[in-house]
Amino acid sequence: MPRLLHTSDWHLGRFFHREDMLRAQEAFIDHLIETVRSERVDCVLVSGDLYDRALPPVDAVDLCGEALRRLLAEKVRVVLISGNHDSARRLGFGADLMDASGVHLRTDPDGVGRPVLLDDGTAIYGIPYLEPEVVRGGWELAERGHTAALTEAMRRIRADAAGRGGRSVVLAHAFVTGGEASDSERDIAIGGVASVPVSVFDGVDYAALGHLHRSQTLSGAVRYSGSPLAYSFSEEDHTKGSWLVDLGETVRAEFVEAPVPRRIKRLKGRIDDLLTAERWAAYEDHWLQVTLTDAQHPVAAMDRLRRRFPHVLALAFEPERTADTGGRSWAERVKGRSDTEIACDFVTEVRGAAPDEAERALLHEAFEHYRREEAAR
Repeated sequence: MPRLLHTSDWHLGRFFHREDMLRAQEAFIDHLIETVRSERVDCVLVSGDLYDRALPPVDAVDLCGEALRRLLAEKVRVVLISGNHDSARRLGFGADLMDASGVHLRTDPDGVGRPVLLDDGTAIYGIPYLEPEVVRGGWELAERGHTAALTEAMRRIRADAAGRGGRSVVLAHAFVTGGEASDSERDIAIGGVASVPVSVFDGVDYAALGHLHRSQTLSGAVRYSGSPLAYSFSEEDHTKGSWLVDLGETVRAEFVEAPVPRRIKRLKGRIDDLLTAERWAAYEDHWLQVTLTDAQHPVAAMDRLRRRFPHVLALAFEPERTADTGGRSWAERVKGRSDTEIACDFVTEVRGAAPDEAERALLHEAFEHYRREEAAR
């Protein structure tokens, strides 16, 4: 019975506002290695977004290399896929050479039907992040969007798995319907639609998902591990870690919590109350996002706050709301809206007139072009 450790969204090289997260990421790698050793893990699954950007900093690349070397020293297999933050071409360099070592990088969409086989015959299939417009032509997809791309990837996987008869595991990096997003994932919407149905993964023993940063279970066999660290204040109530998965007659999954470098919290109120009330004392050592509700901006607000809360990282103001905003804050007005819709609102605000259909189409194409260029790096 193979034992898997499902993790994702390391985002090596990322900052949390002004805080360099490299030391915290190093601590997570230490925890990962100790978990592999103590739990006798057979294979580690990393479901995309190893790096935070297509061109990661040198120290992030060094940390990734060190993590892989340490995993190999534990004689554990490693399967990794590229996510929407990774450069598939750069991450996949030398993938065929690494296979022999036990590190299996899956970044080429055309390889989705070729599994990594564990000693007991379990087939592990890696679906890298699929930019729909990039694979649509080569795969001759009749429809646009993430659902069409992932459906075709799974068709290829099922065709291969049918001839093997053993267990099958899939890694994928996508926004699956039912998952709960946070503020730190990059928008992957195509034509306003980002999500794919969980039924896409029907028939596999386990689907190890990446992209969403909250650990969550969509069905017994379909799970997100979430990111090992918080990367936005919207994740203040997340429990971070990895899934320890046993593939027996039934799938059993146990969540293994990761170390927390510093707790995070969002505080909101008037500055005098925040600086004096006892109820805020529990958050003095947290990384904080503070929203001040004073009618007028307090003088030297950040300096004053940091005398009590030395780890304030973000400061916002939400004074008394006005009628022209409909009583809603900016965050409330943009929540759940696409990049194109927000850009159109900006044009309307600046010009005093909404963009026409041709202008809306041009803005949409600009965002789509940028997304395709990022995916192709």
